[in-house]
Amino acid sequence: MDKFKYHILVCGGTGCRAAEGEMIVENLKKSIEVKNLENDVKVVTTGCFGFCEKGPIVKIVPDNTFYVQVKPSDAAELIEEHIIKGRKVDRLLYKDPKKAELISDSKHMGFYQKQIRIALKNCGFIDPENIQESIAVGGYDALAKVIGTMTQMEVINIIKDSGLRGRGGGGFPTGLKWELTYKNNSDQKYVVCNADEGDPGAFMDRSILEGDPHTVIEAMAICGYAIGATKGLVYIRAEYPLAIKRLKLAIDQAKEYGFLGNDIFGTEFSFDIELRYGAGAFVCGEETALIHSMEGLRGEPTLKPPFPAESGYMGKPTNVNNVETFANIPVIINKGSKWFSSIGTEKSKGTKVFALAGKVNNVGLIEVPMGITLREVIYEIGGGVKNGKKFKAVQTGGPSGGCLTEKHLDTPIDYDNLIAVGSMMGSGGMIVMDEDDCMVSVAKFYLEFTVEESCGKCAPCRIGNKRLHELLDKICHGKGTDEDLYNLKNLSQVIKDTALCGLGQTSPNPVLSTMDNFWNEYVEHVHEHKCTAGQCRALITYNIIEDKCVGCTACARVCPADAIFGEVKKLHTIDQETCIKCGACLEKCKFGAIYIK
Repeated sequence: MDKFKYHILVCGGTGCRAAEGEMIVENLKKSIEVKNLENDVKVVTTGCFGFCEKGPIVKIVPDNTFYVQVKPSDAAELIEEHIIKGRKVDRLLYKDPKKAELISDSKHMGFYQKQIRIALKNCGFIDPENIQESIAVGGYDALAKVIGTMTQMEVINIIKDSGLRGRGGGGFPTGLKWELTYKNNSDQKYVVCNADEGDPGAFMDRSILEGDPHTVIEAMAICGYAIGATKGLVYIRAEYPLAIKRLKLAIDQAKEYGFLGNDIFGTEFSFDIELRYGAGAFVCGEETALIHSMEGLRGEPTLKPPFPAESGYMGKPTNVNNVETFANIPVIINKGSKWFSSIGTEKSKGTKVFALAGKVNNVGLIEVPMGITLREVIYEIGGGVKNGKKFKAVQTGGPSGGCLTEKHLDTPIDYDNLIAVGSMMGSGGMIVMDEDDCMVSVAKFYLEFTVEESCGKCAPCRIGNKRLHELLDKICHGKGTDEDLYNLKNLSQVIKDTALCGLGQTSPNPVLSTMDNFWNEYVEHVHEHKCTAGQCRALITYNIIEDKCVGCTACARVCPADAIFGEVKKLHTIDQETCIKCGACLEKCKFGAIYIK
């Protein structure tokens, strides 16, 4: 970075940009110009800080003051008070919800204290559109070290020794994958970066590409050197425009600086990267489907073997890793395998990035060491369940993951532990649910996604998941039977055992895990035709409390079905046959006279 007295870092992630982040930058620059501070203060648009719940975020260094929920109209005050007068703007500081104290440095915030940022280390710190800032923090050092001082097998061995496993969901050892591709001789090999992030609510890979694209480019080049490839391909969703823009810019800059192209660092090693755009199909996150999509074919998985390491893109040996996996490579080269393997558990090394979402106080992107417990993530980093509600479940692993309950809160998070309790790591989605969520309807929601996204190639996934969804829909309407419960479990197991690809095999996980952990809710829906959480519309009724109804007529006036009757200042009643259960009356009543039964 240039030598300014202050750097004002403004989150340039997609979320903060949508909340007028660009206007904050513009107003800060205007205020700096008005005060003639151009030589003292520099405004930098960075990648995502991760604390999305409190965005847009502005951080001022060198004093590390962390301002939250900043608006464009706050820009002039920040310059006048913080920069000129040296006084922090208290109203924009983070307030600890438990201690009610103002915290100005993110290092002391619960959200960040247990995080170890490796893949996200430069996100929120450097300008992702400026290669010089990447170089200033060690960017491309690892590539220079690899090409200049190491053999291909030395590179592969350091990755193997680190214990890094694929962060895209499968958890396959990365170094072993590289070795398999290296050992397959061919006139052409490929390095593919899987940036087709399809899990609902997940944005880990997008944030890395938006906040630190040079690390991914550097890692792909390192992989290319190790396995003997000269071409790299990034398969990225077309609906990630900011990530695409910054990635393309970073590739151009890397070529300009000689980090990509022919004779890199004056050696005989050449490597180049091109982009391929995905159309948003979830199944293309599976590596064989992704490769077919890049070849211009229908995005469908195929049986393995042959594995892509033997016959991948265009029939050539291909190494496929996702964005987060690549983001760990340069730091492993620079700091060594022992350093990396010292973090995490016996079989799962390093850290994992999660998109923490749902009914938790601190929603955002977090990077935590493997082995941290779900309780630590939800209650210490996430700040607990919203509105003081009771924790009910956490769903990990995206739509193919499982729903874990309170008894799993002290389970250390790693690949093997999550599978052992009926869930999975997946690509890193983590959704928290509270007492108001119905687990039967949650399972139905994920099946709807799976049915919609199935490529349709194999019958277990195409037909089996459709039948599962029909059974869940029947149960949610109070028409389920004991036989349906039996069929639900049996069919789920059949799909798990017979589907063609990993996505199909894991698709029944939400059903199986909710049946294992919330069996009483299924029984309640079937035997009592009741949904305690009040989420299954067919099983609830809206009712009026006599003592609280004042006859204001507000509920009757807002009812779209004219299902509420009553005279002014007299008790009203709801016609259950006419009621469409939209909930408009509940929202409108100011006296708490309407309840769900």
